[in-house]
Amino acid sequence: MAFALSGCSLVHANGLRALDGVSLRANQGERLAVIGPSGAGKTTLLRVLGASLRPGGGTASLLGAAPWQLARGPLQQLRARIGTVHQQAPIPPRLRVVSAVLAGRLGRWSTWRALASLVYPVDIGGARAALDRVQLADRLFSRCDRLSGGQLQRVGIARVLYQAPDLLLADEPVSSLDPTLADLALSALVDNATRQGATLVASLHAVDLALKWFPRIVGMRDGRVAFDLPAAEVTAELLHALYASEGGRLPVQDVAHGNALGALPQSAAAVARPGCL
Repeated sequence: MAFALSGCSLVHANGLRALDGVSLRANQGERLAVIGPSGAGKTTLLRVLGASLRPGGGTASLLGAAPWQLARGPLQQLRARIGTVHQQAPIPPRLRVVSAVLAGRLGRWSTWRALASLVYPVDIGGARAALDRVQLADRLFSRCDRLSGGQLQRVGIARVLYQAPDLLLADEPVSSLDPTLADLALSALVDNATRQGATLVASLHAVDLALKWFPRIVGMRDGRVAFDLPAAEVTAELLHALYASEGGRLPVQDVAHGNALGALPQSAAAVARPGCL
């Protein structure tokens, strides 16, 4: 079991209920896409799965451990086995790209090796290989503040690819990418998870990308799991109900113009087929 959540709830300090009795589990090696309207609780769910946010109620087991029952050292070791791609990568602007990628393994390195790598990168070849998978190897020694938002997002993906975690979480990992690069990035994440036997959970805005790349779809609304189904069983009716608060229009990756709100198709299966957008 990669993770198991049972009745997890979380209320923010402002009174907003972000999670409301969420129960969800996945075996090691599964691939899940989490979809739903804005404010559904997707990012909060991923933060709980990343052991960075403690639920106010319910229980959570991650990679065979109960994170909030661990001492500081074992908790850090657990977090080192979990990799997260953020929508906006938390990368210091003056850092070189090579160092940002190598930071993916800081949790597994000794303090001495981590400090030494800031002076002279200890695995330039490994960083270059990870960047090459997202078509960014030519920016290996660039400063991160010289990159565009989309390039920074790809650096964040390369960092997780280099980390090779057991549980890979991606929060809107392609929101700043055009359709071609979005497909490339998701392909790299899926391929990495498959080769490593890792579990991949991605929160995605574009429903068509979720259906194309993930065999299991979790729909969230109002902090609850609305459905948890194989992609082939996700119907247009289910999607219409999930996105009812957004005017009955389905968010898709528009091939011609990038991210856009596309009209709800007659069948959910049609979303995943090229040319149906």
